Amino acid sequence: MERKLFTALQGDTAEKLNDALSKQGFRRSQNVLYRPTCVDCAACMSARIRVADFKPSKSQRRVSNKNAYLKRASTAPWATEAQFDLFRTYLETRHADGGMADMDVFEFAAMIEETPIRTRIIEYYTPSQGGQPRELVATCLTDLLDDGVSMVYSFYNPDFVKDSIGTYIILDHIDIAREAGFPYVYLGYWVPGSAKMGYKARFSGLEVYRNGEWEPLAPESDYVAELHPLENEPIASQVAQIKLPETFTARPSISPTED
Repeated sequence: MERKLFTALQGDTAEKLNDALSKQGFRRSQNVLYRPTCVDCAACMSARIRVADFKPSKSQRRVSNKNAYLKRASTAPWATEAQFDLFRTYLETRHADGGMADMDVFEFAAMIEETPIRTRIIEYYTPSQGGQPRELVATCLTDLLDDGVSMVYSFYNPDFVKDSIGTYIILDHIDIAREAGFPYVYLGYWVPGSAKMGYKARFSGLEVYRNGEWEPLAPESDYVAELHPLENEPIASQVAQIKLPETFTARPSISPTED
C-alpha cells in the first residue's frame, strides 16, 4: 500500500517551508508537499545532482550536441493550449495507463498554475525556419529553491525520444543551475531496481536522501534493506525528525495519507 507524509503549502511561509522540506526528501505537487513513507518498504529516495561534481559522459555530450539547436524559453507558470496538446500526446504515447492519463485541461492548468512558491515553465522549441513557425517540443515545470532547481514534472514530443530529449532537459537544467549559482538539481525520486528510474543513476554527482541525510549514490546492491517491509520508521518518529525553518513559531500539520 502506498502511503505518504504530506503538508499544505500556503501563506507567507510557503517558500521557506518548501525550501526546508525539499532538503529532507519532500516533493511539491501544486500546493502540497509530500514524501513517500510506505508500509512495505523505504525504496523511494529523493535524488539530486551536485552541480559542481557533475561531469557529462560521452553519450551525454552527444545528447547535448544533438539538441543544441533547440531554443529555451522561461515563462511564468501559466498553462497554454500548446502545452496541453503536448502533454496529452506525451501521456497517450508514454504513460497511457498512468495515474495522470485522465487529466483534463482544467486539471492540467491547476498542475501548472497552482503554486505558492517561485515556479517557472521552461519550454524548448525548434527554431522557426523557411516560413514555418517554431514548434514546442518539451516543457518542464520547475521550482526555484534556495539551493537549486527542482524539476517538478516534464513532458515532451515522443518523436524526439530518438534524440534523448528527456536526458537533454536534465542536462539543460544542470546548466540553468550552474548559470544561477545553484549547487543542486532536484530530480524527484529514485527507486533501486526500477527500470523507469534507472536513467537518473546515469548522471554523475547524483546523491540520494537516505536515513535522514544526503549521500552519494551507491551500487544498487547496497539498498537491499530499503526493500524490506520492516525498514520504515514509525510515522510519529518520522514526523518528529523533520526540521522546520527557524522562523516557524508553530509546527505545520504533517499527516499521513494512503492510496
